Amino acid sequence: LLFYVSLVVVIISLPLTILAIYALYSQVRHNHVAPIYVINLLISDLIQLCCMATMLGIPKGDLDLVYIIFLIHLVGVMASVGFMVCISLERYLLIAWPLWYRFRRTIKVSVVVCLVVWVLALVISCSILFIHNVLFIGVILLLPLPVLIFSVVGIIKGLSAAISVSSEEKRRIVGATILVLLNYTLLFLPYIIVTITQDFTIPTLAFIFFNPLGDLVLYVFMRKGAIDKILASLCCCRMETQQQQIIAVNDDSMKTVSSVYGEKVRGVKEEIQTVN
Repeated sequence: LLFYVSLVVVIISLPLTILAIYALYSQVRHNHVAPIYVINLLISDLIQLCCMATMLGIPKGDLDLVYIIFLIHLVGVMASVGFMVCISLERYLLIAWPLWYRFRRTIKVSVVVCLVVWVLALVISCSILFIHNVLFIGVILLLPLPVLIFSVVGIIKGLSAAISVSSEEKRRIVGATILVLLNYTLLFLPYIIVTITQDFTIPTLAFIFFNPLGDLVLYVFMRKGAIDKILASLCCCRMETQQQQIIAVNDDSMKTVSSVYGEKVRGVKEEIQTVN
């Protein structure tokens, strides 16, 4: 099952992730806007996808190579979780402390934060060589959960007070943070439960391989205008449905009126014939 899951995810996610990174690179080059955390998140997904693609072609007996690729994949997973936390905290600061965020957020600070995340991911993954216990992985991956929940709750509470943030930006921020929490809950939490409970079942472990797909959905929602287009399409579908219902009701009403009018005309004709 893991083989087929990895194959499907690699075939779908690998070209889309490369296209997303290229699109972000073009955005940085033309608009001079650098969504650094999103770029690094996609790079961590690219590392995971390359490891998954390599695992598909490794001979079964080469355990040393499997272990090395597992560690590299773990670095990508740890970095992915770290950048998900960075994205959520960045959105929270934009809502809760908009002036502080706009003046204090610089490219240099973002680059330093990204370097710290990559170093921590590498150190944590390499420590598995000395701590031969997968429970350690589950505990480390569980630590971001309170931060993600705090970010979502803080953003929802601070929406009304964020006057300097536009409505479109608010919708994009809420959508992105909820998607981050949803991605973590659906894909990482089952993996964490498995490592903590030591109940290694293949269907549960397979969830972690869908992480690149979840991050691609997050990337789409974080693009400007994406949520508005989705809401507009939903509203159009709803309006079309309402119009169809109104037309159907009007048709039924016209049929009812016509039948009632026909019965009255027939009744009048019968009365005239009776009088004659």
